[in-house]
Amino acid sequence: MIQLSDRMLPLEAHRLGIDTRQEPIVFMRADCPVCRSEGFAALSRVLVSSDSQHIIATLNMVSSDLVAPGQIGFSESAWRRLDLTEGMPIHVSHPPPIQSLSYVRAKVYGHSLDEMQFQSIINDIVDGRYADVQVAAFITACGSDNLDLKEITALTRAMIKAGETIDWGMPMVIDKHCVGGLPGNRTTPILVPILAACGLTVPKTSSRAITSPAGTADTMEVLTNVSLSHEQIRAVVKQHGGCLAWGGSVRLSPADDLLIQVERALDIDSEGQLVASVLSKKIAAGATHVLIDIPVGATAKVRSQAQAEKLAATFEAVASSLGLQVRVICTDGSQPVGRGVGPALEARDVLAVLQGKPEAPEDLRARACLLAGALLEMAHKASPGQGEALARETLDSGRAWQKFQAICHAQGALKRPPVAPYRYSLTTNHAGQVQKIDNRLLAKIAKLAGAPLDQAAGVEISVKLGDRVEPNDVLLMIHAESSGELNYAVDFLEAHPEVVELALSEGNEK
Repeated sequence: MIQLSDRMLPLEAHRLGIDTRQEPIVFMRADCPVCRSEGFAALSRVLVSSDSQHIIATLNMVSSDLVAPGQIGFSESAWRRLDLTEGMPIHVSHPPPIQSLSYVRAKVYGHSLDEMQFQSIINDIVDGRYADVQVAAFITACGSDNLDLKEITALTRAMIKAGETIDWGMPMVIDKHCVGGLPGNRTTPILVPILAACGLTVPKTSSRAITSPAGTADTMEVLTNVSLSHEQIRAVVKQHGGCLAWGGSVRLSPADDLLIQVERALDIDSEGQLVASVLSKKIAAGATHVLIDIPVGATAKVRSQAQAEKLAATFEAVASSLGLQVRVICTDGSQPVGRGVGPALEARDVLAVLQGKPEAPEDLRARACLLAGALLEMAHKASPGQGEALARETLDSGRAWQKFQAICHAQGALKRPPVAPYRYSLTTNHAGQVQKIDNRLLAKIAKLAGAPLDQAAGVEISVKLGDRVEPNDVLLMIHAESSGELNYAVDFLEAHPEVVELALSEGNEK
C-alpha cells in the first residue's frame, strides 16, 4: 500500500477571529508535520488551498494551544477570502515565484518600468500575492519624484485594467477630487447634490482616508450606506443623477484601495501615485470631466504655489493622454475648512450647510459653491463667471438639500451623526489674534483621538485666522469615544501648543 506523505495530508481549518486588516495570515504549529516537510519558517509566504479556492498568505508559527494538532488557524481576512467553514480540509505548500518582484527591485534601484511591468505588479497585488512589506517596497520605490510622466500614465492604465469599469453611455459624466491635506475640507457631499439638482450626472465614488482624519467615504458613512454594489450605484444614479459611495466596494481600481492601506501605515502619499490613484478611480467610474482641487498652504499637503503648478501640470498631462478632460483649481490651504475634523464632526458641518442653518460654517459653504460653480461652467450649465451664483441659488433654494436626502435614502438611510462622550477644550489664557493654525498638527490630534475609525472622534476648531480671542475663549475641542484615546490626544496637544498660535495683545507675554 502506498502511504501519502506528510505534505499531502490536509489540515483542518480553524477560525481564530484575529483581525489582521487586509493581509491574510495563517497560523500553524511549530511541530506541524507539514511545516517540517515543507521547511516553512515564521513569516514564510505560503500557498493555502481549499477544495475550490486558494490564496497566498503569511505564516505565523504557534508554540501554544492556540492551534490544535492537525489544525491550521486563519485570520479574519484569510478566512473571508477563502470563504471557509470550520473544519474544512486545507492544503499548504510553497507558492510559485512572483516574477513581478524583480520589477519592484529594479524600481528600487532607479530603473524605469514600462506598462507591462506595472501591470504585472498591480495584478499580483490585486490577486493577493504580495505581503504588506512587499507592497510597502513598491510604494517606497515609487515615492518622491521617482516616476516620470510615462510611468505615471502606465501605472494609471495598469490600475484601471486590474478592476472593473463603468460605462454610463453618455457624453458627459462629472467628477471632482481634492488632493487633501486640509482638515475639514468636506465639499464633495455638498457639491454633488448641487450638481445633480442642476441636471448633471455625478456618480461620486470616493476613497477612505489615507493620511487624514477622514475621507469623503468615511464622512458619508456616518450618514448613509456607502458600500454599494455596481448595480446599486447604477440604480441610485439613474434615479437621482448622483451618488456618494465608497469606491472600494465595487472594485473600481481595486489596487488603489490595497495601496492606500499600506500608504496610511507609512504616512506616504507621493505625487506620482497620487495622480495614478485619482485618475484611475475617475476613469474606472466612467467620468469624462473632472475638477481637481489643490489646496496650497504652509501646513497643507501641497505647500507652495510652484509645487501646486507642477502637480497640476502632471494631472493635466496624464489625463490628456488618457482622454480625460481635467480642470485644476488651486485654492487656499492656509487653515482648516469648517469647524469639524473627523467623520461625524464633518458630517455635522455638511448637514448645516445643506440645511441652510445660521450656524453653518461660511467658509465650507463658499468653498463648495466655488468648486460646484467651476464644474457647472465646465459642463456648460452656466456661462463663464456665473457658475458660483447658480450653485449658491441651488443651495439657498433648498433643492440641493432635497437632492441630498433623496440620494441618501436611495443608498439606504439618512442617519444622525453620533456624538462623542469624551471631550477636552483648549482655552486661551490671554487676549490676542489668531495668526496661525497648523493643519498637520490638527489632523494628528484628530487621529490620536480615534478618527476616522471612531466615527465620533476628532477635533472641533472654534477660531479662524485673524479672529480676536479673549481670556478663557475656546480655541478647539477634542472629541473621543474612549478616555484612553482622549488622553493620547490631549498629551500630544499639550506637547504641541503651537497648533494654534496667537499674536498677543499689548501687555501680554507669550
